[in-house]
Amino acid sequence: MKIAILTSGILPVPAVQGGAVENLIDFYLEYNDLHRLHDMTVYSVADKAVKGQFTLQSDVNHFFYIDMDSRWAKLRKKWYARTHGKEYYHYSIEYYFQEVIRRVRKEQYDVILLENRPGYALKISKDLDSKVVVHLHNDFMNTETPSVKEIYNRTDKIICISEYIKSRVLTINKEDEKCITVLNGISLDTFMNPSIFSIHRQDFNLSDNDFVIVFSGRIIEQKGIRQLLMAMQELKEHPDIKLMIVGGSFYGNEARKTPFIEELFKLSEDVRHQIIFTGFRPYQEIPSLLSLADIAVLPSIWEEPLGLTCIEAMAAGLPVITTKQGGIPETVTPDCAIMLDVDEKLPHRISAVILDLYEHPEKRKAMSKASLERSKLFSKERYAREFFEALEAM
Repeated sequence: MKIAILTSGILPVPAVQGGAVENLIDFYLEYNDLHRLHDMTVYSVADKAVKGQFTLQSDVNHFFYIDMDSRWAKLRKKWYARTHGKEYYHYSIEYYFQEVIRRVRKEQYDVILLENRPGYALKISKDLDSKVVVHLHNDFMNTETPSVKEIYNRTDKIICISEYIKSRVLTINKEDEKCITVLNGISLDTFMNPSIFSIHRQDFNLSDNDFVIVFSGRIIEQKGIRQLLMAMQELKEHPDIKLMIVGGSFYGNEARKTPFIEELFKLSEDVRHQIIFTGFRPYQEIPSLLSLADIAVLPSIWEEPLGLTCIEAMAAGLPVITTKQGGIPETVTPDCAIMLDVDEKLPHRISAVILDLYEHPEKRKAMSKASLERSKLFSKERYAREFFEALEAM
């Protein structure tokens, strides 16, 4: 099949600036290049960092880049905003889509694949005669979604990243036959053998005797990082328990501090000697950073679409402390993870479980073994294979 892939309009593919969606696109492009299944064209925002990427050399995967940051492009975006008014997405994303669809019209695609942007379907004319597939990574299609019935009716298939996300789509139509679940995957070898980067505990002033907790992900309120820092307040009497917070407020090489991050710094002042903020780190470094830890604590307080960071922690052989939110229970089991309820007692529960694992190395060892075994279900190869099977079954 000839397939057009419309990305988010924010981050580039290949995923040189990070992004879970963009990394997952990379995985199925890699699989397509290896097995030569389809002729695929990725329409991505431009980024200087993609130049020279090996991925671009494929003869079955093609890349077309939309200029979003030059002076001329910024003027065009502003003009677009003035002449089009309020649309489904932010005017910058709508501008990206307009630039893409003009080019898509010149081709004859069998499938137009919308990566986590179901709203694009509203502007895809039926006269294009292409199947429209939404790859849904977030809870963007449910009964409360604007124009959801029109979007739903315009799609031919919806590939959901979890049964939780699928259940949300089913609120639109209980008799749905469009939805299929394809669980995400990761590069297991990279997480199980993270020696590609020479990152050591000493680089963060951590000793071999420290008990290291790792949190990885975007530093936003929904990820439960405030509750984790409150839990650390209850662990002051154990100065060898250290928390390494890996992530920034957004993707890419940014150093800005949001009001929420400023709040977190203040919250951690009296346990500052136990807290390490690494800031944003390239995705390639995450396996090595996880390898420094004894356990992972990922206490999301929102309905997590799946819980990719839980999968990454398991692949690194870490016992996991997490919550029962959204799709997280689809990733972990009681053998490798402790799932907590989200309420006002969450910080205390987190500290109690951390202390229990701290005091019981044999329990950590058993959970670590279970994590490694469980993570094998989430290989990028399995994900890509099932993704293409879903695309082809139309």
